[in-house]
Amino acid sequence: MANEPIIQIRGLSCSYICGNFAGKKQVKPVLHNINMDIKAGEIFGLAGESGGGKTTLARCIMGMIDYEGEITINGKKMYGRQKAQSLYLNSRQIQMIFQSPGASLHPEKKIGWLLEEPLVIHKTAAMERLGRVNEILDRVGLDQSFKKRRASELSGGQKQRVCIGRALMLEPKILIADEATSSLDLCAGMQILDLFTELRKNTGLTIIFISHDTNAVEYICDRISVMEGGRLHR
Repeated sequence: MANEPIIQIRGLSCSYICGNFAGKKQVKPVLHNINMDIKAGEIFGLAGESGGGKTTLARCIMGMIDYEGEITINGKKMYGRQKAQSLYLNSRQIQMIFQSPGASLHPEKKIGWLLEEPLVIHKTAAMERLGRVNEILDRVGLDQSFKKRRASELSGGQKQRVCIGRALMLEPKILIADEATSSLDLCAGMQILDLFTELRKNTGLTIIFISHDTNAVEYICDRISVMEGGRLHR
């Protein structure tokens, strides 16, 4: 595991515009002066109750929303709410998966198509796409028959494996898992946790694991920080 941080965050603050009240915009501070480093190849846990700012921090790292402060990824300074072209290029180094796998997958599309789509968008050759789909299915523990199945036919755990596989198609260096096991039953959730551990071991992937489940965070993470009220507590 490398000692150099792959993500550096300095003085990060973020606020949301909540709408108008008596003709004035209401600004709600969400993150307050966040400073943190995440090392390459580690599973970093971000714990805390709902509403503490964990997902907002993830969205800042992804470049989806504006913020104050500085985020550096792989030595390159990032910017809030990146333009579409920047997000397109950044997708090759950082991907995110979410709590509800069913909401992340078109229910009637076949799994082969869902996995292949990111490579189509990035204009990857057809034969390379097919080989990559087969490789990723194996990596997330699904057999080749899943290519012809539809998302609506799968269990929650299988859908989440597809979501993880889809996120891995572009070979990112960083994966953000936002409450990725909270909608699954205990057995399926433990299997997904073990899959994250295996992926880190076999690929060197850096994983930011976000959860309010302290048992899950403690089970797989190398280091843990806790967020409460938009502030980071070690």
